[in-house]
Amino acid sequence: MKRFQDMALAPELKAALHDLKFENPTEIQEAVYQTAFEGSDLMACAETGSGKTGAYSIPMVSKLIENPKASALILAPTRELVHQIADFIRDLIKDTPDLRATSLVGGADIKKQLRALKKNPRIIVATPGRLIDHLKRQSLKLSRTELLVLDEGDRMLDMGFAPQLNQILKYLPQKRQTMLFSATLPEKVKKLAEAYTVNPKKISVGRASLPVAAIKQSIVQLKHKDKKERILDELNQRDGAIIVFSKTKHGTDALAKNLKSFGHHVDIIHGGRSQGQRNKAIQSFKQGRSRILCATDIAARGIDIPQVEHVINFDLPMSHEDYVHRIGRTARNGAKGEAVSFVTPDEHRNWQMIARKYQIPGVELENANFRDGGDEKSEKRPFRGKKKPKFFKKKFKSKDGSESKGASSGRRPSRGGSGGKRRSRPSFNA
Repeated sequence: MKRFQDMALAPELKAALHDLKFENPTEIQEAVYQTAFEGSDLMACAETGSGKTGAYSIPMVSKLIENPKASALILAPTRELVHQIADFIRDLIKDTPDLRATSLVGGADIKKQLRALKKNPRIIVATPGRLIDHLKRQSLKLSRTELLVLDEGDRMLDMGFAPQLNQILKYLPQKRQTMLFSATLPEKVKKLAEAYTVNPKKISVGRASLPVAAIKQSIVQLKHKDKKERILDELNQRDGAIIVFSKTKHGTDALAKNLKSFGHHVDIIHGGRSQGQRNKAIQSFKQGRSRILCATDIAARGIDIPQVEHVINFDLPMSHEDYVHRIGRTARNGAKGEAVSFVTPDEHRNWQMIARKYQIPGVELENANFRDGGDEKSEKRPFRGKKKPKFFKKKFKSKDGSESKGASSGRRPSRGGSGGKRRSRPSFNA
């Protein structure tokens, strides 16, 4: 394996890598460098925390230094990931004054972005929505873009982003290099990616599409009503920074409020927070002012904080691929980490599919025959609408002696028609 200092890189790039303590390429970096430097399209898949950002950004910066007229575009699905990538690239080009990078995300001050674009940055890192805003304003031109990167390609090519990508491609030159990187690459995504690439080289290294082997994974089987108490136990018995994932924005807020009431230092990040609030939460968490970050899946991609030692799935993710990205927030760059998932009875099937898909060892479910709220034997089967409960089948006799079906309380109450006496509606105590 070649060291970075032994590669044919510009002296200023080597100096930046030395300052970042980058000595040897990771497995994914070594696997893609030849293709990236040659200019061929590629689709690369590797586990989270394996150095995918460096795999495309180091060759990119090297090529832009060699060709002062070229520029590059990196698209990512979340604001947090955009900022993460932009910060890393700024570290790479800090000794290259002629090479500038800027980030474009929604929710941020567009005037500040317009001022940055007037300085003609040659590296743009953006979310698709905000990039389209600037393209329509004609505040940005992509005619000299020779390199396009789709980071977290599986999410970039899902139903939500594909139409936006199609719009962006109209502004890009046909002759370009396109690179797609992701930790998971389902077959349907591979097929979609072929529309954006030309004869791409497919590279897969390590435990591609699987969680990092260094992550110790476990589950806790419990009822939904016991989650709040159990999360406190889990937090109290763990040291270090912890990310707790919830399914919804409302659930994240409620969980954070509960944890704060017990004296925990908590920050929050989800799609309902402003960009300023999200940035502040990330900074506070990175700097250790808060030990716990409560988040939705918006934080499952783009947060690279080496000190994260634990990930807790308070709720299981709705998408199986998000499980890999969630727990990939720990055990970054060769470190160790733990991930624990709460599994309620109605999530058993979901968990079994996740465990089977990602080959998770030693997390088989125990007896799944219990329901929220009490012991199964003492509970009646809930009414699901297929069969009418008994009180609907009860018959009663009217004054003329005929029988008819009705509610268990007797006659059907009159609605106040002529000759009838208005009666109160019967009540049923569930």
